[in-house]
Amino acid sequence: MEKIKLNTDQLSYELTLILQIIKNENDMLRIDPAKNIDWDLFVELALHHRVYTLLYPKLKLIDGVPTNTLNTLAFFFKQNSINMLHLSGQMKKISQYLLEESVNVLFLKGPVLSVDLYGDLSLRTSSDIDILIPIGDLQKVDMLLTKIGFIKDEYITSILDDWKWRHHHVNYEHPDTGVKLEVHWRLNPGPAKEPPFFNLWERKRKSSLTDYPIYYLGREDLFMFLLTHGARHGWSRLRWLIDIDRLLKQNVDWILLLKLLRKYQYSHICGKAIILANSLLQTPVPNQSRQLITKHTLKLSDLTIFYLERMVNLHSPPLPEAVEKYHARYLFLIKSLSHKALYLVSCLFPYPKDKEVIKLPSCMHFLYIPLRPIIWAMRKSRKIA
Repeated sequence: MEKIKLNTDQLSYELTLILQIIKNENDMLRIDPAKNIDWDLFVELALHHRVYTLLYPKLKLIDGVPTNTLNTLAFFFKQNSINMLHLSGQMKKISQYLLEESVNVLFLKGPVLSVDLYGDLSLRTSSDIDILIPIGDLQKVDMLLTKIGFIKDEYITSILDDWKWRHHHVNYEHPDTGVKLEVHWRLNPGPAKEPPFFNLWERKRKSSLTDYPIYYLGREDLFMFLLTHGARHGWSRLRWLIDIDRLLKQNVDWILLLKLLRKYQYSHICGKAIILANSLLQTPVPNQSRQLITKHTLKLSDLTIFYLERMVNLHSPPLPEAVEKYHARYLFLIKSLSHKALYLVSCLFPYPKDKEVIKLPSCMHFLYIPLRPIIWAMRKSRKIA
């Protein structure tokens, strides 16, 4: 299949250069001295997209890169290597602790992903540890983590147990080690269906990262998780797309993956990611995946360019109003038809903030369901006023 073209005319030269360096497989790349490169912007983009770990080993072999730029990237590269070693040790401790307490735990990202996809601990960044556990073990894990010094961030508000599907993880931090831990009971926010934990556990793999077993998602489950995670964030960081590039070059069981994508209605998300990887990184399109390349997925792929043009950081609210509106619309557009229907139905279910409009005792919270349209109208009228 020929390289798929997206409209990338508005991408900065510095971002285009970053893409060229990342996708270049040899050391013959040269920096054009005639180009007026903004190296400060280059570094800012490298840090934003979390790709400095891939750029630095190549840039130090290329002539024409300012010493200040190399020194800055070298500093962050070294800091990341130290951090990843630290996280690896903490992952081993957490895995051993929970498994010995009879809690099945899967590690979602972090150092295990770096070794699996890049073959080197230092080539991928990570700021925290993400684990997935059965929802029935949440209370037990909370008690166990508290026992060893982790402090829970009590940021989730809930009504009628909506936290179980409106949220998908809770945050912890250890004050002594500085480790941030995300405990997931779902891979993604609901209300869409996703593989039950016991299926994910059956297909798990064991990482070679440490001498003690650290389990993580099977390749096809990991593929679908990274697809949905990247899509939900607009592929606003190139690192997520490069993960897909690496996965596409592995020995993927396409029969199983396509079956999972159809079952959970993410085929179009996979098609979109393949188009983006092919267009931006020249990732070869596997023959088995060509059926996923459609006019619809091409249109969805174009929606991502918005984030790349603007260096959008969705993790730093409040967002500019234009970005917030675009992202809300984007999230709806990338849903399958049934996921859109589920989402619209879920909007009829009460939200925790409804309690601020009409206060009811806990025993009467069920009344928020029939009152939802009235509360919505009241909130809108107050906003207009």
